[in-house]
Amino acid sequence: MDADDLDWNRTLREQWEFHWNHQLRARLDGLTDDEYFWSPVPDAWSIRPRGSSTAPVQVGAGDFTIDYAFPEPVPAAFTTIAWRLGHVIVGVLAARNAAHFGAPAASYETWEYAGSAAAALDQLEAQLDVWLAGVRGLGEAGLRVPVGAKEPYPEASMADLVLHIHRELIHHLSEVCLLRDLHLHTRPATNGATR
Repeated sequence: MDADDLDWNRTLREQWEFHWNHQLRARLDGLTDDEYFWSPVPDAWSIRPRGSSTAPVQVGAGDFTIDYAFPEPVPAAFTTIAWRLGHVIVGVLAARNAAHFGAPAASYETWEYAGSAAAALDQLEAQLDVWLAGVRGLGEAGLRVPVGAKEPYPEASMADLVLHIHRELIHHLSEVCLLRDLHLHTRPATNGATR
């Protein structure tokens, strides 16, 4: 097959969809609230009930906030599954869906963070659906368009952004799976099932 005949839009979507459908989605099934909020180290950043955090900065629009600091500490803070899902849902997906695909405005400050694992997974799937529909709607020509001032590298193409977002999704959600494994193997009395 000649590279000019390749359906790049489909190929880019399938990069993520294959990983999601065959490696990640089933690994997230049954995520419990205990796993979601579990902190394997003291002072890990997380999603917390409003007013209960000791992080330098806590933001969010609802009953729960996300921890962070600016500038980021060195070394970087360890983060819980809740924090990592919050980052993926808001910073990786929802903000990009708003900037590029007409979704409602989203930011760390204005997001209503999920207070349960099930709610976080629902938010994740909703944002993934918007993202994939938006990417599909770009077609081939839309992948070549510069991302513009809404991104740190305005001259980069939408294809570059799609690849970046997919790397972020694979990276962070694989971390979530690793934390689930760590939870299972360090707290066996609280885990009745195996994955």
